[in-house]
Amino acid sequence: MDDVGQPEPDAVRTLATLLDLSRRTRHATSDRELGFLLANDSHLLAPYRQAAVWLESDGLYTLSGLVQIEANAPYALWLEQVCRYLAEKSTAPTQALTAADLPEELAISWAEWWPANALWLSMPAENEHGSVNAALMLVRDQPWLPETSTVLSEWTDIWWHAFSALRRPRMSSWRTFMKLLRTQLLPQPGRRWWQQRTWRWIALLITVMLIPVRQTVMAVGELVPAHPAVIRAPLDGVVDVFHVQPNQMVSKNQPLFGFDEALIQSHLDVARQALATTETDYRQTSQQALNDARFRPQLAMLSGKIEEKRAEVDFLAEQLTRARVLAPQDGVAMFDDPTEWIGRPVVVGERIMRIASAQDTEVEAWLPLADAIALPSGAPVNLYLHASPLMAVSAKLRYMAHDAVQRSDGSFAYRVRATLDSPTDHRVGLKGTAKLHGGWVPLVYWVLRRPLASVRSALGV
Repeated sequence: MDDVGQPEPDAVRTLATLLDLSRRTRHATSDRELGFLLANDSHLLAPYRQAAVWLESDGLYTLSGLVQIEANAPYALWLEQVCRYLAEKSTAPTQALTAADLPEELAISWAEWWPANALWLSMPAENEHGSVNAALMLVRDQPWLPETSTVLSEWTDIWWHAFSALRRPRMSSWRTFMKLLRTQLLPQPGRRWWQQRTWRWIALLITVMLIPVRQTVMAVGELVPAHPAVIRAPLDGVVDVFHVQPNQMVSKNQPLFGFDEALIQSHLDVARQALATTETDYRQTSQQALNDARFRPQLAMLSGKIEEKRAEVDFLAEQLTRARVLAPQDGVAMFDDPTEWIGRPVVVGERIMRIASAQDTEVEAWLPLADAIALPSGAPVNLYLHASPLMAVSAKLRYMAHDAVQRSDGSFAYRVRATLDSPTDHRVGLKGTAKLHGGWVPLVYWVLRRPLASVRSALGV
């Protein structure tokens, strides 16, 4: 049998090498392994002195014979500039190069780093513009033959397919995101305007922006007593003693605290003595009036003084009684450290403590001015306590104040009160973040409400 039509041995060897490299590429487990394979094992298809793998997103990716590239080395910086230039200016995916094909500022360093001939094998992106995603640069002394360039081009195409499947694009850089966005917005020749990918993305964006969502705002919130009994100072004086401790359960008519009674008692004793003296004067004048008519007019004046002194005694006696403050109802005594109150002068009406039922609680929130959206009565309110962030306390809006109140930090906010849907085991005073639900609005309004308000505040329109 003759050998007519049989392939050349070199061609068979090249094809076998290409198949073996393809198999190794498919079984690679990482993108770095693929980069090492392309830079070093491409030598099995064609001899070269040096190879470099370049990626548009990462720059210089792999150099033959090196495990790690020194990014600030002069050679790496020059090679990065060459690859960027060729990616922007090159029109053919495979191109044999010499120093004459580069601009003068790059060609002047060619002889310092490279031999005479180079081969540029680009791997373009799958779009109409054909921009370069990656490239393989091979350099050697001998010129590059078209047959060799064809085999290497096929090899790089196989490698790029495996590399793209193994390494998903990363959105860590702004350049990668913008590149992906431009790819999606590029025009598609041969299609009508409504079939263009751009208009489909616009229609999808408009549809998403018109999706109705529940408008929500966040505010500082806490659990507070719903209907507490406020204990205020019944008189001007100095707090002398506390009979209860903070958060202590108290019963009705139990002593809570007392004022200093020494001054009131002394005034009461003086008033009683003055009353007794006035009554004695009245009795003496009454006896004298029986014999002398001139004393009769004094009886009316002394009678008025007696009533005045008696009223003063009654008032001081009542003040002495009010100096001992009793609990008006059962509940928990809520106040600050008693040592801060003892010896402190207070005025009539000053709040000292509150008595609240342990289960009579509700949510209080302070809504900032910028988040004062329309909240209908009964709107859902969720309070996420710092002590229990995973379990929300649900409530229904009871009222929202019409006027903003200045808080201790100097900011203004609207007071919001909400009734609990069910009793909670959390104690009064726990703080957290309240999430208030308003009406339904389009998603675009939900997204742009705060930015538009900030722009209007800044521009004054």
